[in-house]
Amino acid sequence: MFLVSRIHEEWERTKDPSLAVREGLAATGKVITAAAAIMIVVFAAFVLSPSRMLQQFGLGLAVAILLDALVIRCLIVPAVMQLLGRRAWWLPIAVARRLPKVALERPGNG
Repeated sequence: MFLVSRIHEEWERTKDPSLAVREGLAATGKVITAAAAIMIVVFAAFVLSPSRMLQQFGLGLAVAILLDALVIRCLIVPAVMQLLGRRAWWLPIAVARRLPKVALERPGNG
């Protein structure tokens, strides 16, 4: 969520899809990596348990978090967004009209 929302913020500001993907990944890469590292360490600690089931559970979750953070969030999502370019933000007009306009900052204060 952090990654796509940050890419969308850059897209809204610049309307340049390539720049938006680069800036979004640069801004959120550290947060994604740090959060994944914390979760991997926590789940990997389960491997030290005497229970075989808990060891397998911990190892499986640690590997899943590693794959999610590195492969999906830092590789596949930015690559797909880059390939889609402007089409990544296309919405049908009827849907766009019904969605609320939500902003944390006022337009023009960036």
